[in-house]
Formats: sequence, structure tokens, C-alpha cells
Amino acid sequence: MSQQPLETVFQEWHDNQAFAEQMIPLIGSLYRHNNVVTTLYGRSLFNRSVIRILKDHRFVRKVEGTELSVQDTLPLVQAMTELNLGPAHVDVGKLGVAFKKRGGGDAKAFLREELAEIVDTHDPSGSNGQSKDVVLYGFGRIGRLLARVLVEKAGGGNLLRLRAIVVRGRGDIAKDLEKRASLLRRDSVHGPFDGTISVDYEARTITANGNVIQVIYADKPSDIDYTAYGIDNAVVVDNTGIWRDEEGLGQHLECKGVSKALLTAPGKGDIKNIVFGINHGDIVAEDNILSAASCTTNAIVPVLKVLNDEYGIECGHVETVHAYTNDQNLIDNYHKGDRRGRSAPLNMVLTETGAAKAVAKALPELSGKLTGNAIRVPIPNVSMAILNLTLGRETDAEALNDYLRRMSIDSSYQKQIDYVDSPEVVSSDFVGNRHAGIVDAKATIASGKQAVLYVWYDNEFGYSCQVVRILQHISNVHFLKLPRAQG
Repeated sequence: MSQQPLETVFQEWHDNQAFAEQMIPLIGSLYRHNNVVTTLYGRSLFNRSVIRILKDHRFVRKVEGTELSVQDTLPLVQAMTELNLGPAHVDVGKLGVAFKKRGGGDAKAFLREELAEIVDTHDPSGSNGQSKDVVLYGFGRIGRLLARVLVEKAGGGNLLRLRAIVVRGRGDIAKDLEKRASLLRRDSVHGPFDGTISVDYEARTITANGNVIQVIYADKPSDIDYTAYGIDNAVVVDNTGIWRDEEGLGQHLECKGVSKALLTAPGKGDIKNIVFGINHGDIVAEDNILSAASCTTNAIVPVLKVLNDEYGIECGHVETVHAYTNDQNLIDNYHKGDRRGRSAPLNMVLTETGAAKAVAKALPELSGKLTGNAIRVPIPNVSMAILNLTLGRETDAEALNDYLRRMSIDSSYQKQIDYVDSPEVVSSDFVGNRHAGIVDAKATIASGKQAVLYVWYDNEFGYSCQVVRILQHISNVHFLKLPRAQG
């Protein structure tokens, strides 16, 4: 390569950086002033770095087979700031690809047509609805990640407000507060908190990016009157797993200031187990106790749903290769469960999973068609589900992957199903992925009616994002998504 092409490539990179830098304040303005959340093929552009924005543009080539640069999308973002837009989630990537295919031209005229539903609908009073109080009961792995997501999403028309966390008191409250804040601030798996955190020991609050979060110390729900903290009509998200039936979770509803309870584990009895994107439409106003099912159920149900819709599923087996959890022991010790007493960092541990049976609660049409098992492995996060299926009609790996790719980028399941087509990805590459599950296309096997699919999932963060989507739904936080999905 001659010196001139080398210099050209280097200059193009610097130019793209400059374009991305111009884009960042425009994205922020759309978010804060118009409640418009900009994405690029489902990946949020808000509060992202220059390099992250450039990488997300490169991602488009992998899923669409066409190049898209910030030079293509910047004019669209600039035009969006001039159109007095109302609240919505707008996929700038899809608009950019469509604009290129059209041959470019007048960006503002193009957007007036594509975003007609929200053009000139901005309400300067900012009246977008009543905010909803959220309480996290328990502040472990899922509780702290839910806090991160809720703080990140505060604003932009989200309307959810994290008002309090409930933990058990242990001795020195000031020291306890500092430790809770420190665990929110630093995470060995997910990295540092993106922002600032401070503690008010006298008020017993943690302030994260301007969100004042009351820390309530209690040994049981009946000890708490939430209205004493100015909290009312709240949704309590129970992350403890102590209670999983209506009687136990019903204790939250007996507290003053609580209207609903959401369990971050599979519910028992008649409690509806909700996989957002699949059966959240089954929720009715009278449902005051709900379950967000399990991380594995959330990962596999969307993929099983789209496969059953297109091909039919006659039967199958789900094998989960799961990261170890706090339920296991660091070293060999007594555990009431079979095998789980053996050291989690030193062993693969064969154990049971209810995910296969739980599928039927979200997809009744698959009742009795699936079996399941699980292997806990010595990694702290990111798991994999292996779906060994007998389909209703024949296919091959190429057709199966192409269908799943299309579902991941242009269907109502875009937030639930992600897609990767790389021979080099490993589990750590999916830490922080916000989808319920990620199809690994390179691993797909299909011959005749037999198909084997490998689905990665961040069993902590991806699941937490699904929980927040349920919270938004039951709190009547709904976003118009443009351009509209084709599938």
C-alpha cells in the first residue's frame, strides 16, 4: 500500500471521529428535550463514546451486508433536531440504510415522510405522564444491575423513578451504607458505574447521577411504611427469591405505598411468568403480582417462539451451560441441593433447570415438547443454551440463520433476539449485552428436520434489561418505535 492510501485511511478515521463528536450533543438534546431515544439497529446511541458510536456503525455491515458510516447518519440526526419531534425510539441506522438506498437527497424531507407520526408533536411543557415509583427489595447481583439500568434510563420519557432499596440492617449503618454504595460503584464483572455516587449517612440515602435513593433497613416487608418516605403506588421488585408464591409476595402488597410486586425469579402457582416481548400482552390491570421468569427462560423463549412460528417444533431438549451463582459454594461445603455443595470455581456441576418446563407458561403451544438440564461452569457470568430441536419441516443452517438474522434486526423481537456471525466470539464478549439471548450463527447445525442452535445470554445484565421492560409495561411507559418493524 502506498503512502497516499495509508494517509487517506488515517484521515478518514479522524474525520469519522469528528462527525461522531458532532453527533453526541445532538443525540443528548433529542433525548433530554424531545424524549427521543436514538438507536442504531437496536443499540442505543445515547450516552455513548465516540469509539462506541463508530463500532456500532461497523456492526451494520455484519447484519445488513451494507456499509453505514457516521457521515451517512449525522445529516439525519441534525435534521431530527429541527423537526420538533415528539417522544419515540428512532432507529437512525435503519433510516440511514433506507436513505442511502434511496440515493440520499433532502434529509429533512425524507424524515418528514418516515417520521410523520412524531413530526411537530413535541410538547414543550414536558408533560409526558405520571412518574412511577420503583423499590428494589434486595440489593444483590440483580438488584444492583437493575439500579444501574434504572438510573441510566431516568429521563427521556422513561418515567420510572428508583426511589428506594430495602436491605437487612447489620450493625454499623454508616459502614453498611458505604459498602452498599461501593458495590454499586464497582463491579468485578460489569465494570465501574457510569457516573457519580455519593452517600448521605444521616438521611440514609445513596445519590447516583442525581437520583436520590432511600436505603430502608428491614427484616421483613411488614416492617415498612413506604409512604413515610414519600413513596406511593410503587412497584416493589423482589430480588431476594425468598418468596415465590402469592402468599409470600402478597406481603409486599400489604405495605402502605405499594401497588404491585414483581419477582425476579420463576413464580409458583398461578403467578404469571412473563417473558417480555412474548407474553407481556397477557398482563391485565388486576395482576398485582407477577414474575419475570428466569434468565434462561427469557433467553430461549423468544428464539423458540420465532422458530415455532416459522417451522413448527415437534420436540426438543434444552441444555444450559450456566455461569455459577451465589447459591453455590466457593469451596466444598454443605448444600441442601444435589451437587451444588461442591466448589463452583473448581468444577462443572450437573444440576437441574426448570427452564424447559417454564417455557410452557409463556408458550403454551410448546407444553410437554421440551426437556432440559443444566451444567454450572466455572465462570461468573454469561451462559449458553443449546437448543436441540426436531422441527416441523426441513431446513438447512443457511436458511435457518438468515431467518433468525432477519428476526433480530427487523421484527418485534429485536430487543429480545440478538445475532452474531463470528468464528472468534467467546462468553466474555457478551458481558453487558442487553438482549435476552444472542444466536451464534457460526455454531448452528441443521439437516432435514433436526436443528441445533446455540444461544448466548448475559444471565445478569440481559435479564435485568428484560425486567426493566416489564416494569415499563406495567407502569404504562410505552414508546413508539420508528421506523416500524417489517416482520
